[in-house]
Parts: sequence; C-alpha cells; structure tokens
Amino acid sequence: MAKKYIDVMDTTFRDGFQSVFGGRVLMDDFFPAVEAAKNAGINHFEFGGGARFQSLFFYLQENAFDMMDGFREIVGPDANLQVLSRGINTVMLDTGSREMIELFAKMFKKHGTTTVRNFDALNDVNNLAFSAEMIKKHGLDHEVVVTMMDLPPGCKGAHDVAFYEKTLRNILDSGISFDSVCFKDASGTANPHKVYETITMARKLLGESVHLRLHTHETAGVSVASYLAALDAGANGIDMAASPVSGGTSQPDILTMLHATKGTDYNLGDLQLDKVLKYEERLKECLSDYMIPPEATQVSPLIPFSPMPGGALTANTQMMRDAGDLEKFDQVIAAMKEVVERGGYGTSVTPVSQFYWQQAYANVMFGPWKQIAPGYGRMVLGYFGKTPVQADEEIIKLASDKLGLEPTTENPLDIADRDETKSIAHWTKVLEDEGLSTSDENIFIAGACAEKGIAFLKGESPLMVRKGQENNCKGEKEMAGNYTVVVDGKQYSVQVAEGEGDIQIAPAAPAAQVNAVAEAATPALVPGAAGSVEIHSQTPGNVWKIVKNPGDTVAEGDVIMILEAMKMEIDIAAPQAGKIASINVNVNDAVADGQLLATME
Repeated sequence: MAKKYIDVMDTTFRDGFQSVFGGRVLMDDFFPAVEAAKNAGINHFEFGGGARFQSLFFYLQENAFDMMDGFREIVGPDANLQVLSRGINTVMLDTGSREMIELFAKMFKKHGTTTVRNFDALNDVNNLAFSAEMIKKHGLDHEVVVTMMDLPPGCKGAHDVAFYEKTLRNILDSGISFDSVCFKDASGTANPHKVYETITMARKLLGESVHLRLHTHETAGVSVASYLAALDAGANGIDMAASPVSGGTSQPDILTMLHATKGTDYNLGDLQLDKVLKYEERLKECLSDYMIPPEATQVSPLIPFSPMPGGALTANTQMMRDAGDLEKFDQVIAAMKEVVERGGYGTSVTPVSQFYWQQAYANVMFGPWKQIAPGYGRMVLGYFGKTPVQADEEIIKLASDKLGLEPTTENPLDIADRDETKSIAHWTKVLEDEGLSTSDENIFIAGACAEKGIAFLKGESPLMVRKGQENNCKGEKEMAGNYTVVVDGKQYSVQVAEGEGDIQIAPAAPAAQVNAVAEAATPALVPGAAGSVEIHSQTPGNVWKIVKNPGDTVAEGDVIMILEAMKMEIDIAAPQAGKIASINVNVNDAVADGQLLATME
C-alpha cells in the first residue's frame, strides 16, 4: 500500500527569513540556495508577502517585485509560489481600501504568485470576503485560514475547538471561494491534543476532497508533535524550513520531520535525505555572513504564557537592538499576558501580535496603561473588525479617551474607502509630485509602505543588514565626536575619539531623573538653558513628526512632537502650560533614552 503523500511547503525564504532575521536577507545572497532547493525536489515555496514585503523596501534597498520575478525565474513556471496576506491589510501597514486590495491581487499575480494564504488575526470572516474575491478574480489560488493559538493560562472564552469550528462554519456559510484551508498557529502555542481535535473536526466538516494543512512554529517547543497530530487527524500538508533558519522561532526543519515520520505511512513530498542535506549545506554557505540572533535558535517555555509569533519575535528584538533597549525584552514578554487577556483574544499573529507587543512595550516603558498604542486601541474599539470576545470595558474607555475615537461596528473597508490617503488617486499624485513613475507597482509600493516606500523609490532608503556582529548600514556616520549620554538617570558629556584616542568623560549639567510617563514628563529646572523646563525622551526611538515650534504657546498636555519606537507612535507632550523655547531634535533623528528633546518656559 502506497504511503499518503503530504504536500510540503518550504517556508525558508519567507517565514524562515522573517522568523530569524526579521526578513533582512538580500536576494543575491540567497538566490543560489533557491536553486539548490529546486534541485532537492522542492516545488512549493513561500516566497513573499507578510512582513517580508515591507522589509525589502525598509531595510534592504530592494524591490519586492523584482525579488519575486527573480525567484520565479529560478524555480520555473510549474512551482507553486505562495505568499502570505493579512485579509483587509493584504501586505499593507494598515487596512487597505478596496481598490488597493484589488491592486494587491493584480500585482502579485503579475509577479509570479500562484497561491495566496489569506488570514484575519481576529478570525472575523467578514474581513476575508473581499480579498478572497479579488484573489480569485485575478486568477490566484486562495488558501483560506483559521488562525490558532493557546490562550495564556487562566483565560477562557475563545481559541478552543468549538471556537475554530464556529469560525470554519462561518467561512463555509459565507460562500467565500477557496482552494485549500490552513490552520495557522503563528506563535506555536496550540497544544498538540487541541491540534488533533481541531483538524479532525475540520476534516469532518470539509470532507476528504479539500486540501487541509497546518502551519506552526517551534517557538514553544511542540511543533513536531503538533505536525504529527495534524497528520494523524487527516491533514494533507505541513510547512517546514531548512537549516539554519529552521527550529527555534521558525518552522521545524525538513530533516527533522523526515526523521519524525520514519516508519509511518506518510510520504513527505517525495523528499530524499541526501538531496535535502545538499540544499541545507548550500543555504548555510549563503547565510554564513549573517548574524543569527540567539533568541531565534531557542525554544521558550514562557511563550504559551505570553504568545509571541516567531516571525514577530526576532523582528522586535532586532528593533530593540537597534534602539539599545534589548534588556527590556523579558519584561515586555511578561507584560503581554495582561494585554492579550484584556484585548479581546485576537490571535497573536500580525498585525494583532504587533498591537500586543506595542502595548506591552508601552506598559513597560511608560507605566501600565499610561499610554495606549494606536493599533491596540483601534483594535479594541472595533476599527479592524470584531474581536473574538469583547475587550475589557475599562480598556475600551481608556482607548476611546486617549485616541479620541468612539467604538464602532462599521465595516473597516468602508472606513478605509472614505480615507483619501488610501486611494490610488492620492498615491498617484504623491508620485507625480515627487517626479516618480506612476506604474501600478510604484502606486502599490507607495500605498503599502507610505513615506518609507517613497524614500525607497527616491533612492533614499537605508541598508540595514546584520552580518557578523555588526549592523551593516550604508551611509552611517563616523562615531567619533561629542555626545551626551544618560546612565542611571545621570547625564554625562562624552568625547569619543577614533582608533586608540583617549575617551574623556565628565558629568554634564545636572538634570532631574525623567518620569516614566511620556505625556507627563517631569520638568527639570536648568538655569541658563534655552528654556528652564527640559523635556526628555523616555525611550529610544526616532523623531517622526514635530508638531510645535519655538515661540508656540502650549497648554499642559499639548503634543509637542511624536516619536516612533517599535512601530508605535509616542506623543511627547508639554508637562505644563507655557511657551516652547527650543526644539533640540530634527525629524528622522534617532534619539536615546533620556535625550533632551525640547525646552520651554
């Protein structure tokens, strides 16, 4: 009797790169490994979409559409090339308008995509309907998704088998057209027993003819057991990655799963050990210069308590490394449990996982619930659809007060369609004003990546690739010079010399320790300064927008400027009524924790 054929999707070049490197791998570095994977007999790849789409424009000075074209050229016309799409976001940073969602489907079909895996982090089926329609309209295969995780201990109300059955029945009743079904566990926290019962339920509902698969991560250490449970329950496909971007925060290794299925009745994609070994050796050579973060290789027993997807975990730790506050990582992870519990139990997968992370980060940096991360706040208020259970009433009120928004049950697509900045006409004009080509590709890049997309198209985006122990950044300034640093709340003036020159350190002018709450920063009186009240940053970040100028009169709480940290906007507000005396930073400046931002009288 022949073994049951199991379709294997190789996630190395999308989720593997995202989970280990935050997506920051250059195409010329990894394309030789794609050829090796093809020679190993792999013909189903995840090759783009998700956060990997933006990472090329934000950090690599590469065009994602060029990468997709190059990938297709290597693997040939018959390979199944799959991308990840976030329902009403597709690969955009926010909810897209209907015309931008259609443009997504059109462009991804044009640039080599076969299949779109389409999910909604809230499991709100209404958020899948229009994108599914556009995916099918433009000739792509549609893989519809139910997102999974285990709730933190002590939490109840969603994410059990009954909840997943209700979601799947809603998909079937909605009439959404699909070619396959995937249960996606981005945090790797769904326990194997629940996986078995869920896939068994789905197989019974769908019948034997529907292609059914599981996606998970090794982050919590149970991925192999979960895959075996899914196969025993009737799954037709699973996702795996190749070393050195397998295991840890990524998918189980191909070789590991070949070993785990020895002696069973499962044939994993007709793959052969010797060919896979050659592929993994080639991939290791291609990535030999890249710094693999230690957290990307580890299993964390704490992840089930604070579900964080592998694909988001390393992206966030990379940003914390860049900002210089990686030592706060464990505290942010610990703070996620409360954020998940009070936020309505959306699945911890992009973008909801980032909302959880941002709110937990804010709770650690500024004090519990002193700030509301905009994405988290809009989620609990209903601007991204319906959460699995209603969010905590206190948090809903807090979000409404902080963001100045009322709760809503309106279709997010209707809201997006009314937003002129999400229209094709808007981005066409922006491109024209910048003297850039108004091709469909450029319109989508601009709409999906906003200002950073425009910067890429103008040739002004940075190169930020971590190789070895260093951050490889083009155009980085020399570090020699005079700096003010803050250590344990005290300011020091530091002179840094190149080579083996002396480093001189002296205490700077005294300043009060900064308060942990950004919108109520404690003023520090410094005689002789531009203004007698100093306002300092409470977190590393970048200056996104300066709202007030020297000479402006402000009331207590008025926003002076907005920082960006961990993809989150942080208001810097006046600690008292008065007049702005100086603005001490510029837009796009990187700022350190405790750095002087402005003074006022």
